[in-house]
Amino acid sequence: MLRSSQMLVAQALLFHRLGRSWRKPLDKPLDREYVEILHLFGDSESSAFSIHNLLRAGKAYGLAAGSWVGPYAVCHSWESLVRSRREETNLEYQSLSMAVYVVSGSEDGERGGAPVLCIEEAARHCSEFSKGQEDWTPILLLVPLVLGLDKINPRYIPSLQATFTFPQSLGILGGKPGASTYIVGVQDENAFYLDPHEVQPVVNVSRDDVEANTSSYHCNVVRHIPLDLIDPSLAIGFYCRDKDDFDDFCMLASKLTDESNGAPLFTVAHSRKLLKHDSGEVRSDDSLGVMTMNDVEGCVHEDDWQLL
Repeated sequence: MLRSSQMLVAQALLFHRLGRSWRKPLDKPLDREYVEILHLFGDSESSAFSIHNLLRAGKAYGLAAGSWVGPYAVCHSWESLVRSRREETNLEYQSLSMAVYVVSGSEDGERGGAPVLCIEEAARHCSEFSKGQEDWTPILLLVPLVLGLDKINPRYIPSLQATFTFPQSLGILGGKPGASTYIVGVQDENAFYLDPHEVQPVVNVSRDDVEANTSSYHCNVVRHIPLDLIDPSLAIGFYCRDKDDFDDFCMLASKLTDESNGAPLFTVAHSRKLLKHDSGEVRSDDSLGVMTMNDVEGCVHEDDWQLL
């Protein structure tokens, strides 16, 4: 999961600095921007987004070398790592030149329900990242989800497929049960993924070595797995370059929610206050036939059902 998450964040940086249409050149010298991105993910503490620094940032979420790591924990670990790197003096020279916003349903991520992307919170993340210098910055959205118990609920599969059509899509962290992969695309009923379990030679690329051998940073084999066999615990990534791009993403996400037949991956709201107000109205609406706890206790007998 740690390696899969590095792959997704590196892809976000490639989109940000080189554009979605960029492809790795066959000949050298290499693009300096590309080499600088690889340098950030080297396997040493001197590299900003090394596995060492990611583990250190994720201690509060249970990250430890050799331990099992879930999508929720690793997403929040990236948020913590970027927050710590924000101490760099100038926005222009920050290692990850974008805010990170983890879209989750509650503070502890354990209460279920579709996560809510709050527009006001996204704006706050951008403002905090720029230390108040900018109203909006590029933003990386990470959406950890649990879409079933032992296997993914088939109701969610059409929506998962649709997220890959978004211009902001970065793919999915997840894949095979017990073995995280980086899902980069779908075709028909199959998910195509890159596997970080492939053993590669250790190569730490210096930030100015445009003649470096970078083959160990790439997968030469793309594998596939039926979408209905992927692990239900996963995280979706999106990259929005600016406010217009974010607004377009929100429009696409809202449309996807409307077409989800009551099983949205996540929803979009302007603020948390509106959410709380709406939920209060639902609980007090007797027309929905929802009984209070006292009402239930009054109609329960020894052999009847009970609300637990």
